[in-house]
Order: sequence, then C-alpha cells, then structure tokens
Amino acid sequence: MTVLDLSGPRPTLADVARAAGVSSATASRVLNGFPQVRAETRRQVEQAVRSLGYVRQRAARAGEGERTGTVAVVMCEDGLRLFSDPFFGRIMAGIDREFTAAGVQFVVLMMQAAAQAATFRYLGGGHVDGALFVSTHARYTTALSRLGFPVVSAGRPMVPDPAQCTYVDVDNRGGAEAAVRHLLAAGRRRIATVAGPKDMAPGLDRLAGYAAAISGSGAVDPGLVAYGDFGQASGEYATRHLLDRRPDLDAVFVASDVMAVGVLRALRRTGRRVPDDVAVIGFDNAPVARTTDPPLTTVSQPVEALGARSAGELLALIDGTVRQPRRVVLGTSLVVRDSA
Repeated sequence: MTVLDLSGPRPTLADVARAAGVSSATASRVLNGFPQVRAETRRQVEQAVRSLGYVRQRAARAGEGERTGTVAVVMCEDGLRLFSDPFFGRIMAGIDREFTAAGVQFVVLMMQAAAQAATFRYLGGGHVDGALFVSTHARYTTALSRLGFPVVSAGRPMVPDPAQCTYVDVDNRGGAEAAVRHLLAAGRRRIATVAGPKDMAPGLDRLAGYAAAISGSGAVDPGLVAYGDFGQASGEYATRHLLDRRPDLDAVFVASDVMAVGVLRALRRTGRRVPDDVAVIGFDNAPVARTTDPPLTTVSQPVEALGARSAGELLALIDGTVRQPRRVVLGTSLVVRDSA
C-alpha cells in the first residue's frame, strides 16, 4: 500500500525521472501512455510515481474562465460511518441544494486511509475545479493547501495556521460550554463528558467548551473524561468506563447525539435513571434526539446550513468572487428536552 505524503514539497516530473533513472522526456512519455517505451522502463517510472506520490498537474486552460463544471465533495470517513450517522445525510442535503442551484455537478469521493493516495491523484488530475472536504481528520489536513486549486473545509481544519484555509464551522466550543453551564445551573456537580476523537477539531473544541465551563466551578477531573469516535457503540463503551472510575457521576455531556444513544443504554443497563440519577446532554439535535427515552436535551447545530455555506464558499473561490481565505462560524443553541 502506498500512502501519499503531502507534508513536504510536491514531487515534480523531474523527481520522478530521477528516481526512475530516466530522462524527464522518457518519464513524460510513460505518463502520457506512449507505446514506444520498454516494459522495464515503464515499470521503473510507475514505481517512482507510486513511491513519491506524484500527482500530474492540470493542463493549461484554453481560455479565461474555462472550467470542468465539476467539483469534488471529499468525505473523510469509511462507508459504515457515512451511512449510519445522520449528520452526513443532513450536510449533503445542504451541499446538494447549493450546487444544484448554481448548476454545478459534483462527485463524492470517500477517502479512507487506504484510499488517500488514489483520492489525491484524482483530485490533482484536472477532473474538478475545486474540492469540499467534510469530516476531516488531522492526517488529511496537510493536503488542503497543496492541491493547487480552490479548497474549502466544512469544519475547522487541524492545521498549524487555520487562517490560511477557507472553512465554515459551527460554534462547537460555545455550544458545549452552554450545555455544561445548563447542567451546573440545575445543580449537577459531578459532570462527566464523552468527548469526540482527538484528531478532529469538533472533538477537541467541544471538549474545550466542557473544560471552560467546568473550570469556572473547579478543576477538571480527568477521571470524568472519556473519548469516543462519534459512534453509538463508543458512547456505551466510554460510559461503562466512566462509571467504573466515578460511579457517583450525576451528569454526562456527550459530544454527539449518536454517542448519547449509547450513553443512555449504558446508564439504563446499570440501573441509573435519566434524568433523576444522571442527566444527559448531547450535541447535534439529530432526529434521533426526539425519539430516545427520555427525549434528549442537545445542542442544535445548523448542519444543512453548514453544508450549503461551505458549498457557497467553494463556488466563490472558484469564480473569483473571493480571493483570500475566509473563516465562517455558525451559531449553535441549546434545545432542552427531558434528559436534562
């Protein structure tokens, strides 16, 4: 398996030729499919392309404003997560609405770790005018500034200087802080959290909001912090560990509604009543939040608007309406139901 390394300078045709031990002209003939090349030479060049992660540059355009008319939506999750978490259907609804209104076709690329090199080869091959990244993990974000065409991240990218990237995010930290303050105001004092992944900005930002609210009433107890992957099973697993460490916890702030379903199941299995013994607040205001038992108090984030605005920012970069990176943060609000 070859994984494209985009942490350094972009490899050039000359780098490929040097690695293969051939001239740049010969490497170019191989890459352009000319038949008059020895099989061994072709094998050497193709091996160099794979090992270096070389991506062919887009050919010069025939005229000003000429485009493919197509953009890519890059989903940085595996298929199971995409089809089981309602977040992705909601954000795609917003993306589709914006691109359809603009008459722009889009392709959806599912970029798992094993497909990273292939995805970036496609993106660099001149097939699309820009790319919208969704659910970006830290291992992918170094690529955002190296693709050579307009790129937008739906969610704050985990790069050293986010100000250099265009992204649309929601107020994850503020929403989490409001949720925990609601629990504190209700008299809860041993408030745990099931945080999101450490390699994703929403996970870190929601944890930071939890810590900001807790630190106002005392230091954060590391025994009250557990991590999940935004999936239901991880919420249940994390809650069991929290209860083992702090059986007297009286509230849980959960970084996603899907994980909160698992939290509720774990509490029910251990005989805790919600909200009498333990209050629970989720994050997303996903449809499932209205059907849990009891209905889930949660932080509402505008997922469809996040998708639509991200798509709009990408179109603005492509048509030149916007030329500098922009950072857009959408608001969140607390929806109080019966779980807290």
